[in-house]
Formats: sequence, structure tokens, C-alpha cells
Amino acid sequence: MFHSLPLYIGLRYLRAKRRNHFISFISGISMVGLTLGVMVLIIVLSVMNGFDREMRTRILGMVPHATISLPGEFKNTEAIRQIALQHPMVLGASGYIETQGMVIGNDRTRGALLSGVDPSTVGTVSILPDHMVAGSISALNDNSFGVIIGESLARVLNASLGDKLTLIVPEMSVTIASIQPRFKRFTLVGIFKVGAELDSSLVITHIDDLAKLMLYGDAVDGLQLRTTDLFQARQIAFDIGRELPDVYFVSDWTRTQGNLFQAIQLEKRLVGLLLFMIVAVAVFNIVSSLVMLVTDKQGEIAVLRTLGATSRQILGVFMVQGTAIGLIGIGMGVLLGVIGALTVADLVAWFEAAFDMQFLNSDVYFISYIPSELDWNDVMIISSATFVISVLSTIYPAWKASKISPAEVLRYES
Repeated sequence: MFHSLPLYIGLRYLRAKRRNHFISFISGISMVGLTLGVMVLIIVLSVMNGFDREMRTRILGMVPHATISLPGEFKNTEAIRQIALQHPMVLGASGYIETQGMVIGNDRTRGALLSGVDPSTVGTVSILPDHMVAGSISALNDNSFGVIIGESLARVLNASLGDKLTLIVPEMSVTIASIQPRFKRFTLVGIFKVGAELDSSLVITHIDDLAKLMLYGDAVDGLQLRTTDLFQARQIAFDIGRELPDVYFVSDWTRTQGNLFQAIQLEKRLVGLLLFMIVAVAVFNIVSSLVMLVTDKQGEIAVLRTLGATSRQILGVFMVQGTAIGLIGIGMGVLLGVIGALTVADLVAWFEAAFDMQFLNSDVYFISYIPSELDWNDVMIISSATFVISVLSTIYPAWKASKISPAEVLRYES
């Protein structure tokens, strides 16, 4: 009988109606607090995981993992490309030219990043060919002076396929009459959309066409690399650079996007820590409710002790009740959190469509929608940590109950 006493009485106390309704209220609040804390933690961390995923797949899908460059003087591109591809951690390599400039269309002017690419190899280092919404990357032919721009930039310029756009580079053409900026009219042959800031700032041309505009001759700026490991990209580029006969500049994605990636990681940790305070508040409520329950049940505890219940069994009774409150709160929180994490993107999209508003503007943020990626490791860590804290919170009230003296309590009860 006494072997299962703590479990039996602890669960009965959890279900029983109490004379002091305030204790039941505090117990309910602690359970709801745990549910909300666990649910919000799972949803928010899933959204942060989504931002991390989008950063890796979209932003870093368009941005090279590493570059080997010698701006305006990089020659023998194909030979160096073949050397780079021999590295076991290099997935792709492609020549490029890159410069800041301006694009003019329909009497509208915007600053832009001008990028010259090789259509035959750009797909090995970029997701661009897979995100064309009009035209195709193959429309960039040598000497055709075609151009591809992002959907947001096309909307700003009010441009569509076949329109003429003027590209201006930060170089000067000296003539007898004057010194003028170097510019060339291009034909819009494609529009891409990756749902990121690049949609409004990137202009892509054939590498040979941009080389002509920059007066590079047969040279380019360098070689873009795609690697198997983002965080070893710089070392991989260094290894390749050491095998080349000349001296080249080596860079990687952290130079341009590293701060954004680190900010996402830092925000994930800080937000997780702050939201975990909700769980801490709920745990304090468990302590409060159990302390009040011990005070309310002193007479019953004394009777149990006189019937032969040990201090350890009394300790177990209240630990069972506090743990049960924690388990119910955690279980409900995990269920609601998983459902929320799997549906938050669709719910936000529906809300934006229903109320004609946008939470994230791609002109300001690097993506234009709320991403979410449920990580079961996060769910396990959150639920396990909350369970441990919930169990620990029951120790003091349960210990206090186990130290109650039956003689003292029954003397005053009588």
C-alpha cells in the first residue's frame, strides 16, 4: 500500500477540489504559464531557425561562398577554374566581374550592384537559374548586351522584358569634347526573384559584355567558388590560392554577409534566454502553490505520518504533484508549439493577405516573409530543461512538508 502512496495521493491532490480556491488558481496559472512559455519558445526558435535557413539557402545561395580575385587583371580563368575544381570540397567555380554602378530605365535611376557572370557555369555557384520568374539565364549571350534584374528592381523601374536599360559604371570615358561616365544600353532579357534584398539591388549581365564596358579586355575580376562547408570556405580558397603561380586576393562570404549571420545567431540566443524567463515565472508559481498547499494540508500530512507514512513518502507526494503540473504544462506547450511552428508561416501569410499589409519589406529586410523551421532538437532541449526546472522547484515545498511534526500539528488541530 505505502509503496504507491506518493503517486496515488499526489495525483489525488492534483484533482481534488480545495477549500482554498486561491491555491487552485495559482496552480492553474503556473500550468498555463508553462504551456505559454514552452509554446512561445518553440515557435520563436523555429522562426529564428527559418531565418537561419533562408540566410544559408537564399542569401548565400546567391552570394559566392568564397572568391579568388585580382580585379581587372585576373586572366587564364578557365585554367584556374579547373585547378579549383580539383579541390575535394569545391562544388563549383565560375568567373565573374563585379562593380557598383547605376541602372536607368523609364526615366528612373537606381544604384545597383553590377555583376557579370558566365551563363554556362554560374549555376554551379548560384541559385539564380532556379529562381527566374521571366526569361532565362541562357538569354545572356556574348555581345547581345542583355541584362537580368530582380523583381523588386523591375517594379521600381517599371521595366518588363524587352525594355532598354542603361548601365553606368564608375569609370570615365575621355573624349575630345569632355570627360563622361562610361555607360551602355542593355536589353532586359530576364527577371529573377529570390525573396531577398538582392531582388532590388542586383543587375546581372554576361561577363564578356561587362568586361567590354569596363575595358578589361580578356581579363575578369576573379573566380567565385561554392564549397561543401560554408565555415571552411576561406581556408578552402587559401588552399587553392597557394597552388596558383601568381598572388591573388582571397575572400569569403563573411566579409559581406557575416555580420547578418552572426546577428541572427545572437538574436536566437538572446530571444531564447528572454523567453525562458516566462518559464521561470511559471516555475516560481509552482513553488508558491505547493508551499500554500503544504500549509493547507498540514492536518492531513500529520494523519498520514501517524498512520506510518515516512518522511520520504511525504516528500514524494508533493514532488509528484509539482512534477505532474510541470508535465501537463510542458505537454500542452509542446503540442501547441509544434502546431504553431508548422503553421506560423501560413498564418502570417493569410493575415497579410486578409488585412493588406506586409510584416517584412524586402526593401528593408533580407527576406519578405516569415520563415519557420521546426528543429526537434530544440523541442527536446526546451522540454527537458523545463521538466528539470519543474522537478527542482518541488524540492523545497516537499522537503518542508516532510519535516512537519505530527504531534505539533495535531495538538493545535485538537
